[in-house]
Amino acid sequence: MATTNHAPRARSPAPGPRIGLALAGGGPIGAIYEIGALCALEDAITGLDFTALHGYVGVSAGGFIAASLANGLTPTALSAAFIENVGGAEDLVDPGLFTRPAWGEYAHRLAMAPSLLAHAAGQVLSGRATLPGLMAEASRLLPTGVFDNRPLEAHLTQLFSQPGRSNDFRQLARRLVIVATDLDTGEAAPFGQPGWDDTPIARAVIASAALPGLFPPVEIAGRSYVDGALKKTVHATVLLDEGVDLLFCLNPLVPFDSTRQAARRHSSADAPIPRLADAGLPALMSQTFRSLIHSRLELGMKGYETSHPGCDILLFEPDHADAAMFHAGTFSYAARKQMANHAFQQTRRMLRVKQASLRTTLARHGLSLNVQRLHEPRQLSAGVPDAPRSPADALMHRAHEALDGLAHWVAQQESDAAQAPARAGVPRQPRPR
Repeated sequence: MATTNHAPRARSPAPGPRIGLALAGGGPIGAIYEIGALCALEDAITGLDFTALHGYVGVSAGGFIAASLANGLTPTALSAAFIENVGGAEDLVDPGLFTRPAWGEYAHRLAMAPSLLAHAAGQVLSGRATLPGLMAEASRLLPTGVFDNRPLEAHLTQLFSQPGRSNDFRQLARRLVIVATDLDTGEAAPFGQPGWDDTPIARAVIASAALPGLFPPVEIAGRSYVDGALKKTVHATVLLDEGVDLLFCLNPLVPFDSTRQAARRHSSADAPIPRLADAGLPALMSQTFRSLIHSRLELGMKGYETSHPGCDILLFEPDHADAAMFHAGTFSYAARKQMANHAFQQTRRMLRVKQASLRTTLARHGLSLNVQRLHEPRQLSAGVPDAPRSPADALMHRAHEALDGLAHWVAQQESDAAQAPARAGVPRQPRPR
């Protein structure tokens, strides 16, 4: 894909350590989780500005968030537009954008029916027809997507065309990469990289989010593109290869562990599901999908430790026993306020539990954890304190956090002890600065 001549906006790297952000997909619920988690991170980490990072890479729903951040929309602004539905009319996200029928795709498939029926009739009359062959011919009449992604593209084009923003990768002040998958080759398509940066950002986003079966493939320069998650979960290598010092990774979808006591405790009291086999086909399919994409993520994270030892990588994702995130469903949108605040609170809890190790890591990059703010009761919508807890509730809350922190420390010590023999005699690689 050739890049046309176009005067780029100067990319001036932010002073200090190079910080990147990699966002995985996960449908509307994934975007909701990432907005809540990003709000929590920016609220609690002093010196962190998610609109002024060295670079961004987004996949599927994460592409929408990454493109918005690179265009200067803060996590709080995204929450207002996507979660609260308040703010400027041009920024508001209408839920109907995701569920408009793909009438054009339906009409295209219907128009194919006469020729396919004629061909099938010819096969039957000649005696060459087989049941599998007829079924294969009939399957061509099925639409490649149920919903139309063009309304979302139109909205994103308008969103990124406002003053101070751009729908052109080459005009952004920061590196932005949106990854889709070439349907005919299975290869990753890194829109925004040199040679891939002449595609409008809005079109790259809908291509990256074109989950087969839900949305039709997106045509770009004569090629068909679908969801970027088919290839990798986060595509963090895009930024790691640019030499970032600190990389924040957000992954909304994790397999659900229904056996843990925490999972049973947070399940709805009227319908706890200790065994996913009892929950029916939707739960089974969701667990299968989550397990597949998360196993790739785990392999990738282990590989990054070896391939890019000079970068600190911080991964944030829901607890595997978080029943609320699992039962919300990948394409849930109605309960977005509750789920976004849930992600906000759970991310704050993770920061409190892991504050000792996080403070050390963040300090290496000029950032600091605002522990006092983390211990204040806060809510997502305005980032202000909630109603104060009673002394007894506050004491119990701190006790649970202390126990969680202790459990995390013990688990870390056990993990380090288990890995010690493998590291024996191997000198620690210095961290380049």
